[in-house]
Amino acid sequence: MQKNFIEELRRRGMIHDVMPGTEEQLLKELTVGYIGFDPTAPSLHIGSLLPIMLLKHFQLAGHKPIALVGGATGMVGDPSGKSAERTMLSEEVLQANVAGVRAQLAKFLDFDCGANSAELVNNYDWTKDYSFLGFLRDIGKHLTVNYMMAKDSVKKRLETGISFTEFSYQLLQGFDFYHLYQNKHCKLQMGGSDQWGNITTGTELIRRKVSGEAYALTCPLLTRADGQKFGKSEGGNVWLDAKLTSPYKFYQFWLNVDDADLPKLMRFFTLFSVAQIEAWEQEHATNPNALKRLLAEDVTRRVHSEADLIQAQKASNLLFGKATLEDFATTDEAILNEVFEGIPQKNYTQAEFAEVASLVDLLSQTLDTSKGEVRKLIKNNGLSVNQAKVSPEQGEAQPNYPLLKGKYLLIKKGKNFYLVSVA
Repeated sequence: MQKNFIEELRRRGMIHDVMPGTEEQLLKELTVGYIGFDPTAPSLHIGSLLPIMLLKHFQLAGHKPIALVGGATGMVGDPSGKSAERTMLSEEVLQANVAGVRAQLAKFLDFDCGANSAELVNNYDWTKDYSFLGFLRDIGKHLTVNYMMAKDSVKKRLETGISFTEFSYQLLQGFDFYHLYQNKHCKLQMGGSDQWGNITTGTELIRRKVSGEAYALTCPLLTRADGQKFGKSEGGNVWLDAKLTSPYKFYQFWLNVDDADLPKLMRFFTLFSVAQIEAWEQEHATNPNALKRLLAEDVTRRVHSEADLIQAQKASNLLFGKATLEDFATTDEAILNEVFEGIPQKNYTQAEFAEVASLVDLLSQTLDTSKGEVRKLIKNNGLSVNQAKVSPEQGEAQPNYPLLKGKYLLIKKGKNFYLVSVA
């Protein structure tokens, strides 16, 4: 008897559609299920985390997950959710992307745990040698044009136009499901709700071609409380690859999610039990930042590592915690530049900095305010340089502070930071 995978997803709000009979199949026996991942970039982004978590829960429930990397379908492009046809990538670029995606998926799933060990497959392996005529004869004849045109992913594109290449995508995805059904005994395909049409094309192909029973399940498409697509920051996608989105920026992304999104994000992206999450929600009802820290810590640790999480927290504390000068000195300069990103900055050459008459002059130029206002702030203990309050005597003297990393002075006015950079 398997654990109730469907019930766990229901508790977490992770089901959008599920085909009748799916729950009974999963409770009856160990079942093989798969999700496809699109290799159009060298890394997955956090939009891929929800389907990854589906596979994770699937394996935890005692079933066997397959992660399919679309080396073949990536050459065509899925029209689902797209308003225009995207640029097709070369085989070389796609294969490099496949390798990157494969390595990331391996961080989430257990590939050595017996009967329900995860597998990684690439649909290029069984598609590359298939002839066009063979595909039309063996696959295309089983599904009518009327059936294919009834899919939402096609109907939404008919007014603007859809190429035969994209129109045929659902056949290719259906063929993947059929191939895995025949060769891996795979009976379930999962994905985002925009994939329902493509997934059910596969179940229909299996039924018509071999009178087989296969099942479908989709999760909701993740949007923010304001209706915008989740997983974007001001700089674009939030990637799972540390070279594309650093662990510090990744950690900061989760710390800055909308309070209204927290209940959903805790259930979707962590493995904490729903009971534990509900207890934390009551405990931190008036302090959502505490919940955000739990979320950010858990997701950063699993996507990157414990060491990366510690570095991200240390970097985060440079501006928002009780950091010492030693903390600044021991932080990698690349991370320090990310921490300082977005802080108002005043740049000086070495010669210009040497000619600054007093700290009041420096602060006046940096804060873009009058010297009188600076003196008033100093008198009221309202200004700090390198984490130390400025006294009136220091204000009238020449700047005499050690430069962080040999080039920075960190100014704090109230809760706001400013940076002096000396090059």
